[in-house]
Amino acid sequence: MKIGLKLLALLFILITFSCSKEEASNNTDEFIKAADMSMLPLIESEGTVYYNNNNIPEDALLTLKNAGCNTIRIRLWHTPTINQSGFNEVKALAQRVKNQGMKVWLSVHYSDTWADPANQIKPTAWNGLTFTQLRAQVESYTTTIVNEIQPDIFQIGNEINNGFIFPEGNLASNESQFLLLLESASTAIRANSSSTKIMLHYAGIDGASWFFSKTAAIDYDYIGLSYYPIWHGTDINLLQQTITTLGQTHNKKVLVAETSYPFTFDWNDWTNNVIGLPNQIHPNYPASPEGQKAFLQQIKNTVKNTSSGLGFCYWGTEWIAFRGATSTNGSSWENQALWDFNHKALPAMSIFN
Repeated sequence: MKIGLKLLALLFILITFSCSKEEASNNTDEFIKAADMSMLPLIESEGTVYYNNNNIPEDALLTLKNAGCNTIRIRLWHTPTINQSGFNEVKALAQRVKNQGMKVWLSVHYSDTWADPANQIKPTAWNGLTFTQLRAQVESYTTTIVNEIQPDIFQIGNEINNGFIFPEGNLASNESQFLLLLESASTAIRANSSSTKIMLHYAGIDGASWFFSKTAAIDYDYIGLSYYPIWHGTDINLLQQTITTLGQTHNKKVLVAETSYPFTFDWNDWTNNVIGLPNQIHPNYPASPEGQKAFLQQIKNTVKNTSSGLGFCYWGTEWIAFRGATSTNGSSWENQALWDFNHKALPAMSIFN
């Protein structure tokens, strides 16, 4: 009898230890080193060639993977009016990413075009629906995305500081409906995937605590913050404090979901660049290849030096001046890409390693 009890006790200990190890493993997320490559299909379709740091032509995704990037972020629009970021294109790009052994992070805008704090236009296909019908469409659309693309990270909306799917999901005027639409998307993701992580994405630092207190009841995994010095200030210590506070308050992992930095103030086409002046960047990091690298290293260190930080994503990685030097419809981000004006990989890419 005593031997039997001892065996049972030993078996109990072994099972408990095994479960504890499995639980610990499931709760340990790999540090995310991501690059947004949403425009790659468009740029490649116009004959652009990317080069690695040895100046050899190479698939841009492979160059990033070899540099240490482990996740690719892709923008998805519902029914775009331009030939960009539609479902079939995104599904094909996501498969390319998986074939390279990297994770897929979808930034689902729930719009036919750019969604950000100033623009959250509802897909045209959803106009005229009752709110009940709108929620059903959100659930159906989300379900299709999860089942057909199977992303590792599903970002519900893009920079949804003021809500999304306007006017119904306007946080200022329809807070309860905004939360119900978020809930519809989250529920659909959970019902169709046990592994996909859910992210809510806020642009900036100011107001982030207020926003994530509003969304505290939503079932999600990751907090995403955009951080650009031109719009969100140059206080990187405040960024670190915000990551720590949000993570501890809401028991979530936090990522810098978008950031970028110029390697020059020069230009390579006639499309006006977003950044071109010293007062638009951080004073400690010049607009140079080494300055860009040092800034990205600082962002990586800032995230890693917090208990809540899980990773970062570089935005506009691929957006070089792909339509020629005289184009007025080229790239406003050419001097912030991670390939230079000769389409060669820049030193900042080494920060992914």
